Amino acid sequence: MMRLSGRNVAWLLSLVAAAWLAGCGTKVANRAPVEDRPSGGSASAPAPAPVDPGSAAQRQPAGFENAGKPGYYTVKPGDTLIRIGLDTGQNWKDIARWNALENPNLIEVGQVLRVVAPTAAPAGPVVAAAVVSRPVAPAAVTTTTAAPTSNAGAAAAAPAVAASPASAAAQGTGGEDDVNWMWPAQGAVLTGFDEAKNKGLDIGGAAGDAVFAAADGRVVYVGASLRGYGNLIILKHNNTYLTAYAHNQLLLVKEDQSVRRGQKIAEMGSSDADRIKLHFEVRRQGKPVDPAKYLPAR
Repeated sequence: MMRLSGRNVAWLLSLVAAAWLAGCGTKVANRAPVEDRPSGGSASAPAPAPVDPGSAAQRQPAGFENAGKPGYYTVKPGDTLIRIGLDTGQNWKDIARWNALENPNLIEVGQVLRVVAPTAAPAGPVVAAAVVSRPVAPAAVTTTTAAPTSNAGAAAAAPAVAASPASAAAQGTGGEDDVNWMWPAQGAVLTGFDEAKNKGLDIGGAAGDAVFAAADGRVVYVGASLRGYGNLIILKHNNTYLTAYAHNQLLLVKEDQSVRRGQKIAEMGSSDADRIKLHFEVRRQGKPVDPAKYLPAR
């Protein structure tokens, strides 16, 4: 058996002690991973997980690839389908159908919606054409003689046909602009059209006064969900024109109902307004235009 000197024994003991201390240090270090430290510590947060480049496209709003294209609309803060329909001249139900929206109330800012029909073939007018022009005053003529047959006599028998230039323009000359307009209420104009401040005409009256359809059309909206308009009716007359009737106290028509020019559709009121009045708008392809340029002269 090998005998160890005192020096060798001391050297071996120092090696054993160093190995034991190294082992203890390793164990202490392993018991303190980052995730076990108190939340109030000063250790830096772990690095974020790497981002999958393919997932970025999945977070884009629906239809983003169509942004800026003709016939598409990008949803802005505060938009609803009702307002988008009014601003684009479309029925909000059509927009919901064209975009396969299961819930029309769920649209998001940045979403891009189709706002024209997905077909190149233009749709016809909402109401069949062949509107018969009627004189402004009743032609109640009582006579016991035969009606004149000369051209001069025929011209004298129909004085209402000689309309003013404004009313002639209102009657139209055919096509999408051929709308037979009339005033939607009997009251005086309180506020005229201003593209920035008042997108239509404000017409005065008393609570319960009749509100009439300004032309043949179909009801595309009835309700009070459009802020600033109160109880509102929107009519679509063809692919070019919409009209809006706001602040009513009573609504007398339903959505998808066809109405005729001069039909009573509501009663005047002050819903969401500072006084009793009818706010009347004409929208040409969604853009507000001055109704006074389309209505016949009073």
